[in-house]
Amino acid sequence: MPVAIPSESAERALRVAVLADSDTRWKWGALTAQRLAETTGDAVVDGMLLRGRATPTARQLADTGVRGADVREVTTAEFLAEAGAEDAYDVVVLACVGGAVQAMLHGLAHQWQGRRRRPVVVTGYVGVVYEKLTDGLLLRNGADIVLANSAYDADRFRAVYAGVGTRTGSIVECALPFLGGAPYAPSDKRPHTVTFAVQPSVPSTRKDRLHLLQRAVGHARLHPEREVLIKLRSRPGEHTTHIEELPYQRLAERLPGGLPDNCRLVYGHMGEVLDRTDVLVTVSSTAALESLHRGIPTGILTDLGVREALGNHHFVGSGCLISWDRLDAGELPTPDPEWTARQGVASDGGYEAAFDAARKRLAELLAEELPPLNPYYTSVTAGGYLPGLLNRYGLTPDGTPNATAGGTSTGLGGAARRVVRRAARGAYRQGVQRVAPVIRRMGQL
Repeated sequence: MPVAIPSESAERALRVAVLADSDTRWKWGALTAQRLAETTGDAVVDGMLLRGRATPTARQLADTGVRGADVREVTTAEFLAEAGAEDAYDVVVLACVGGAVQAMLHGLAHQWQGRRRRPVVVTGYVGVVYEKLTDGLLLRNGADIVLANSAYDADRFRAVYAGVGTRTGSIVECALPFLGGAPYAPSDKRPHTVTFAVQPSVPSTRKDRLHLLQRAVGHARLHPEREVLIKLRSRPGEHTTHIEELPYQRLAERLPGGLPDNCRLVYGHMGEVLDRTDVLVTVSSTAALESLHRGIPTGILTDLGVREALGNHHFVGSGCLISWDRLDAGELPTPDPEWTARQGVASDGGYEAAFDAARKRLAELLAEELPPLNPYYTSVTAGGYLPGLLNRYGLTPDGTPNATAGGTSTGLGGAARRVVRRAARGAYRQGVQRVAPVIRRMGQL
């Protein structure tokens, strides 16, 4: 059911469909819709979660901090039917992985064939773009607006589009929509708090993850007057944007002596955790940008090296690279202001203007009669790639839903289908988190 998200103006309610495929992407999509509508009118957001392995639980959705917006699960066919209906929406925000964005672009292009007016399609990235830059950008090509979270990203994005000979005008610079919160101020009313923001997929090995966990625990033991929080993304069995095969909870259960009293595993909305954080440490999480935006001392861990595989290479030049040894000794990182400015982290108060260009571009497009969607990938430019990608999302090569794909009628009632889906996802997650690691270890014997 569409719900209103209040904004600064009440000129007109902008009707926005947000399609997301994970908890973090729902957070980005819903808050992006809100930011874009702030000078246009209230945003009536219809939230949809693309059914798949990473479909978030109610707890995960609550942890995103998005308030007052209900979401529901949909299949590709269901989304296209709703978003493709005549005069249903003004804007469609595709907050999905690149392959899903490309599939929906083709599906919507088919749905809107011959339409005189159609919605504006917006997409972008949920955080730091440190891998698959060209791959992800070309999969997002065809949207009317491709949001870049910083000047640095905007320059890179335009270079990629220009380099393959496609239009660069769709790229619009803004910032991450969830930056905010109170500026950092030390407090003597609570213990000095160090927060380790973990990531589901980085690092990937048990040895490396255990090392980081042990160092966080060691910091707590070395500084008993401090509190060390290990901020988790999900509970075992839940999935996020990335697969987490070795949850830190499982590793913590096996630590000799367990966790000291001043070290805790925590969940919840990142903004609320940052409210009580004096130092944020992570390998390469987007939480670092949230922390830097508030002016919180922020460390990017070098314990496992500075490597593209970890994503911490993105922070070279930031002034934030540091190891647990240096943190143990009391050293704090000092961010480079030029680097943070290029990354869209406006701790000096300029953040509110970060979405002005995107709002202006959206207003221009809403007033125009838009041409048909025209993704870079077609049967001509990528005939050996596109059909398989579309098929994974239940679409035929021309963008129509495949009648034999998942999400079509099976004869089961809605409640029965939900039970089957939950069981299937549970089996998948059990295989990923328990069976797959065992098989890999056996293969290394």
